[in-house]
Amino acid sequence: MTIKRVLCAERIRQIPLQFSWVDHRLVRDRHIERCDPPAAALYLFLVTVADVQGLSYYSDAALVRYLSMSAARLSQARDDLVRNGLIAYQRPLYQVLAVDSPLRDEVRELGADEIGVRIGRLRAALGRAP
Repeated sequence: MTIKRVLCAERIRQIPLQFSWVDHRLVRDRHIERCDPPAAALYLFLVTVADVQGLSYYSDAALVRYLSMSAARLSQARDDLVRNGLIAYQRPLYQVLAVDSPLRDEVRELGADEIGVRIGRLRAALGRAP
């Protein structure tokens, strides 16, 4: 069993005055699994720059530049985050939303990519090659 120990005592994080920590429920409740890397990058950026109410208003041009993605990819990432209930967006305003526990009984259609990922995980768990 791994024993936890502080690796760098002089750098233990504290809640910063400007407020910008990522809610651990993002991972624990598996919200992050519904985000592809560009959507996760956008979410991390928005969490980092948001005020205490989760608000920010970076332009598409600035986000494209900061995140090194095309405008079309930014739009898709934003739509994914809105659809997954992680942000609200009304141009030019973003709001990072409170991370709610996923609905356990929620029925939703799986996309081809997600089905492929789940099949890969199942094969790995069964010890079979992809």
